[in-house]
Amino acid sequence: MEWLRYAVDYGIMGFLLALSFVAVAFAIERHLVYKNLRIENFDDKKSLELDLTRNLHIIATIGSNAPYIGLLGTVLGIMLTFQTMGKEGFMDSGKIMVGLALALKATAVGLMVAMPAVAAYNFLLRRAKVLMMQWEIQNGRERV
Repeated sequence: MEWLRYAVDYGIMGFLLALSFVAVAFAIERHLVYKNLRIENFDDKKSLELDLTRNLHIIATIGSNAPYIGLLGTVLGIMLTFQTMGKEGFMDSGKIMVGLALALKATAVGLMVAMPAVAAYNFLLRRAKVLMMQWEIQNGRERV
């Protein structure tokens, strides 16, 4: 079961780190799009909305699923600790704490990925709604 320790430590943590980079990359991309977008270039609201909301679902998916991936790492880490305790019988409390720390680290990383992703999603969604409202004000009516 030693492979499981590496799977949790490098696999889950690496996956969460990669998801973090993806969320940040899409958030930066969306921010730059919103910054350079000219709403007067759109003839209808639906095409504007499509352009504004593109890739937002990826940020939301990462934000909502990162805690679960961290929780998976926690469950695997605790399973590994219990398996080691059962196999060795009496164990030094230091080994138990190291195993539990590994498990909790996965949850912490999952939360650290999720919170900024959810915040970025909410910020970008609000910005998209503001741009759509500005288009409606500028055009005086909703053209569907």
